Amino acid sequence: MGEEGLALEYNTTELMACVASRVLEDGKSVFVGTGLPIIATMLAQRLHAPELLIVFEAGGLGPKLPTIPISVGDSRTFYKGVMAASMDYAMGMAQQGLVDYGFLGAAQIDRYGNLNTTVIGDYGSPKVRLPGSGGANDVGSLCTRTIILMRHDRLRFVNKLDFLTTPGYLTGPGAREAAGLPADTGPHRVITQLGVMGFEETKEMSLLSVHPGVTREQVQENTSFKLHMQGEVAVTEPPSPEELRLLREEIDPAGIVIGR
Repeated sequence: MGEEGLALEYNTTELMACVASRVLEDGKSVFVGTGLPIIATMLAQRLHAPELLIVFEAGGLGPKLPTIPISVGDSRTFYKGVMAASMDYAMGMAQQGLVDYGFLGAAQIDRYGNLNTTVIGDYGSPKVRLPGSGGANDVGSLCTRTIILMRHDRLRFVNKLDFLTTPGYLTGPGAREAAGLPADTGPHRVITQLGVMGFEETKEMSLLSVHPGVTREQVQENTSFKLHMQGEVAVTEPPSPEELRLLREEIDPAGIVIGR
């Protein structure tokens, strides 16, 4: 569902950035990559979480980003940071349980928040060869809570992944721990152009809110598995004037990520 379905003065990328930024808390740490995750993180740092510690895969720790970095190794990822470390150090922080949030994207996700960024189709003869894991498996395995940003349709929200790249809750309660992953970690939120999802005690995905102009039926129609829905589903709070001002005037004035 595109912007025309919302019929409001912001686009879906801006809405997703605002929703993701609101999840991040002051005084916490977050593992980010470039693109929409860094837009959301910069917004949180400017608006409500000034002491949010940003961790970049290449080793930039705690920067106060002046502009959008073009990669995780861009010199701007070290600007006014607390440390210029290394990839090994950044990943080690996550392994020690020192990173509260991690952002992820995916080509496919299933009901338990497991992700595929490797292939579409058979691994040996795929229809599409995707970038692979990079640091995604580390982030999904080791960060306390992961936030997944992706487009929402039936080809992406699938009953069965074509390939398991990054573990979510695997097959349900206790499965992560049985696989040797840290306890009390895993997917926290899935944010799409249609709504916001969380996870039940069964570790299955549930619909928490629909975006303005979207119905719960539309979200289910774009999901190949059954979403849990309890009672009335909330409507996502739209971007505030201040959020939009920061996005458009300070964070991404050229519209590189958020568009126009």
